Amino acid sequence: MSHSTLADSTASGPAWLAASVLIALIGTIGSVFLSVGLGLKACPLCFYQRSFVMAALAVLLLGWFAGRSRPGFVSLLSVPLAWAGLGVAAFHQYLVLTNVLECPQGLLSLGTAPAQSLALFVALAITTTIGACACRGGSTEQGTGTLIGAIVLGVILAGACVKSSPPLPPAPTAAYDAVKQPLETCRRPFVAPKS
Repeated sequence: MSHSTLADSTASGPAWLAASVLIALIGTIGSVFLSVGLGLKACPLCFYQRSFVMAALAVLLLGWFAGRSRPGFVSLLSVPLAWAGLGVAAFHQYLVLTNVLECPQGLLSLGTAPAQSLALFVALAITTTIGACACRGGSTEQGTGTLIGAIVLGVILAGACVKSSPPLPPAPTAAYDAVKQPLETCRRPFVAPKS
């Protein structure tokens, strides 16, 4: 690797870290606003995702202020959290796409809350992973094996969350009353019996 390429990759580390902080901050504020501002009730899968984005924000902010000279290492510490949230969000969105769950609209009605969470975690996983790689350069701040291990750890955490999540309630036998039972949480959809 040439000296200029090494300098470019090292200089981009703080930018990736800043992008990760911004994404995690948006995710945290958006998640809390869905509950506090819009009155939605988070389901267990939503809570897992909220916990992962808040934990990622905490690690990123603390690391940013405490370890400015090692932005790649700070990004690496948040990689498992980003990938764990991504795994849970992907499973949640899968349940929506397969009509196992119906979920409320997200912010500004731009898709469902799980779809927005999935998009956010894709962005966070990308920025943290690239941020962990950007500062490696020729000095190998952390090895490829460590980065892969961090991603695998995140996938294992996602699997543990999905596996330990409470079972879904039974499907309703009658259509929901839109006034008495508004869609304010993720729930099993009513499916009319085939005649």
